[in-house]
Amino acid sequence: MKNLKKSHNPSKILVIGFATFILIGTFLLTLPIATESDESLPFLDALFTATSAMCVTGLVVVDTGDTFSTFGEIVILTLIQLGGLGFMTFATFFFTVLGKKISLKDRLLLKEAFNASSTENIAILVKRILIFTALTESMGAIILAIRFSFDMPVKQAIYYGIFHAISMFNNAGFDIMGEFKSLTLYADDPTVVLTVCTLILLGGLGFIVINELYEYRQIKRLSVHAKIVLSTTLILVVGAAIFIFLFEYGNDKTLGPLSPVGKILGALFHSVSPRTAGANTLAMGDLTHATLFLTIFLMFIGGGSGSTAGGIKLSTFAVLMVTAFSQLQGKEDVVIFRHRIVVGTILKALTVVMSGLMIVVTVTFLLSITEHGHAFIMYLFEATSAFGTVGLSMGLTPELSPIGRIFIIVTMFIGRLGPLTLGFAISQKRRKEAFQRPKGNIMIG
Repeated sequence: MKNLKKSHNPSKILVIGFATFILIGTFLLTLPIATESDESLPFLDALFTATSAMCVTGLVVVDTGDTFSTFGEIVILTLIQLGGLGFMTFATFFFTVLGKKISLKDRLLLKEAFNASSTENIAILVKRILIFTALTESMGAIILAIRFSFDMPVKQAIYYGIFHAISMFNNAGFDIMGEFKSLTLYADDPTVVLTVCTLILLGGLGFIVINELYEYRQIKRLSVHAKIVLSTTLILVVGAAIFIFLFEYGNDKTLGPLSPVGKILGALFHSVSPRTAGANTLAMGDLTHATLFLTIFLMFIGGGSGSTAGGIKLSTFAVLMVTAFSQLQGKEDVVIFRHRIVVGTILKALTVVMSGLMIVVTVTFLLSITEHGHAFIMYLFEATSAFGTVGLSMGLTPELSPIGRIFIIVTMFIGRLGPLTLGFAISQKRRKEAFQRPKGNIMIG
């Protein structure tokens, strides 16, 4: 019985599932048909790209638009969609279409993948997620395709619209503009900037929150979790946009040359994108150190739980911030939106943050050993971007040594699955000790 239970462990199945699709994607990307030159891509480059796509990160060692053929780009897009929504979402959809019942094991996997509170109505949630995703990506693709059609042939514009809509909604950050340009050509274009920002934010809120917003017209209330995610998102986006606007206003290499509207759009985009999307309209290497530090902070936080985004998650950050303020004010209880937060939730949040910090610090340290000739902030930036599955880079990614690429591959994988598996592990039934040990008084501060 123990072996059976272990084999049905949701954490293990999620890890194996993601790893399997990464290996399949790696194999497909090494085929000559996957590249423009009809030459096989080196295995490590293919593994890096497949991992980045499946973990919806966006870090690349070779330029996506210049290196891969249409076949290769479709493989990457498929991995992005699978990684963003989760392979169990699609499996559930096909089971439903075939008329098969969803087993308890599958329900537990879906519950874990979306960070849902229970398995009740999980099949309905999956159906709504797929419909919402299809509608959102379709609308984004149409708007982007129309805008791109002014700059390129219609067929190419449609393809570019579809690719970037799926990539941005899933917070992957992959683009096919070529020459590592990302969306810098559209830095002051309201249509592109606002459409992409909307796709990123909708993908990063979390499907549980989206579902609550959909049901709001009937139940007329939101959970504490939804309120935390929505309010924290608003604060971070607006606050970061204001700071970036001030930091970069006089920078001749970023916001300086843009029109007043372009400056606002540039600041807004770079307050949204670090929330694990990875696209950029301004050259990352030209940003001020203040903006880079703020970007690292935003990348570490990430998006909402159960979303296409990574990071430690908005709710984790909010819980710890409110806890700190409560302690400073001498309050015994931690209260958010008139609800008391239990100690167990605070401990989980602390565990996730400390684990994330240890990962980022360790990877930064390793990169500083294996990579040479770069500023320290580039190592910290790269490690945080990989852990938060963001995809922004100051230009270090293509220059990484083989061992450095392996470190980033592992970090992306941990960043995408770590919070999920860790969250599941610490959510299990706690074992109580047979007896209580004496209390130890420790001086803090």
